[in-house]
Amino acid sequence: MEKMQSLEGFYQSKFDRVPENIRNGVGHFNVFKIDEYIGKHTKPVVYSRKDYFKITLIIGRNRIHYADKVIEIKKQALFFTNPQIPYKFEWIDDYKSGFFCVFTASFFHHFGNINDYEVFKPHAIPVFELTDEQLEDIEQVFLKMQDGLDSDYVHKYDLLRNLVFDLLHYTLRMETASKAKKQQANAAQRITHMFLELLERQFPIEDVGQRIGFRSPSEFAGQLAVHVNHLNRAVREVTEKTTSMIIAERLLQEAKILLRHTEWNVSEIAYALGFKEATHFNNFFKKMMQLTPVRFREMG
Repeated sequence: MEKMQSLEGFYQSKFDRVPENIRNGVGHFNVFKIDEYIGKHTKPVVYSRKDYFKITLIIGRNRIHYADKVIEIKKQALFFTNPQIPYKFEWIDDYKSGFFCVFTASFFHHFGNINDYEVFKPHAIPVFELTDEQLEDIEQVFLKMQDGLDSDYVHKYDLLRNLVFDLLHYTLRMETASKAKKQQANAAQRITHMFLELLERQFPIEDVGQRIGFRSPSEFAGQLAVHVNHLNRAVREVTEKTTSMIIAERLLQEAKILLRHTEWNVSEIAYALGFKEATHFNNFFKKMMQLTPVRFREMG
């Protein structure tokens, strides 16, 4: 896997220049129209994590490689990315259009925590296909971003923050409307939320010497100061999965990323994922995938 791309690296690769005020301590925001930055000389996007947030309106058939998943966009979609999960785009058709905005977490300092929004959480699948009517609404928000950024309005960055929040809330309302009304938060949901956050804090694994600290339900229960049976019941009630299965799925996701995008050997990956022996990791991977880690890596 490529090293994490910095905001400076993004500008250098796209425009061969870096804005002077990019790390001025007050956060950074910019917006672009995709049509203006594509063509036969466009550099391919590499699969990597980025150290900035990005919201992309994709118009045209596209294949998104996100974590260990491949998501196909048939017509048009909104895609949210965060610094924790690696991804890349792969256009399927010649027709490519849309917009994207990039910003840092510090751009929202004193305006809330951007990581609290569901679309930026690592376990989410942050791709939302749009109807033609929804597409028109989203395009208008991006056009307002461009107008605001190009203006001399003294409060334009407050305006731009509000427009990002417009995108977030539009998407969350859209998602809520497609599901039954969510239950009020209760103890089970709070415990499950804390468990999932604790699980995600151990990732991503970016260094061969890095190792996760806990990976069994009892270890997580100890960290959360609840009985393991209470944790298991809460997680099952909220997610309809066992605690062990959620842990296993997250370990498998990271294992697949490391096998495909690093040159670490199986023993190093096993160690990083908290397995005492490489054999235990091999058995775990084979049970989950019906093939060995080596064979998975060979299949590319």
